[in-house]
Amino acid sequence: MPQSTVQGPAGRTAVLALGSNLGDRLERLYAATRMLGVVAVSGVYETASVGGPDQDDYLNAVVLVPAAPPHALLAAVRSAEQAALRVRTVHWGPRTLDVDVIACGDLVSDDPEILIPHPRAHTRAFVCVPWLDVEPDAILPGHGRVADLVAGMDVSGVRRTPWNLNR
Repeated sequence: MPQSTVQGPAGRTAVLALGSNLGDRLERLYAATRMLGVVAVSGVYETASVGGPDQDDYLNAVVLVPAAPPHALLAAVRSAEQAALRVRTVHWGPRTLDVDVIACGDLVSDDPEILIPHPRAHTRAFVCVPWLDVEPDAILPGHGRVADLVAGMDVSGVRRTPWNLNR
């Protein structure tokens, strides 16, 4: 499997959200963590799909990786998705692996190719709930404390599984 570990300043991390609802979902998430060189990983959560066509439930996790310039993060994300044989045919459709760059410290990027922070992260329980596992004091730039965001969300569809990605 190709390696796409991102490199960045010591001590700084970026937040990535992982999701899979096709094939061996847990193995896809685990393979992504190996490729991306994570420094911390949340628990694994099962969630219903949001938007798009009817589809199977997702397994989701949030990982921290070394901070890097936005386009380096994007390249690593795309490499992991490509290794999982992701095919982009239906917008918000089922996928073997979806990796989103959620945040990178207090960086704000309005580059249309990679918006940071992720423009919908503050509304997504399947991102914010697992994020708290790895960063209980997390702040989403422009939106505040992730714990406060979660307190105002419906999290009933976000179910922690017994699985983990720390093998």
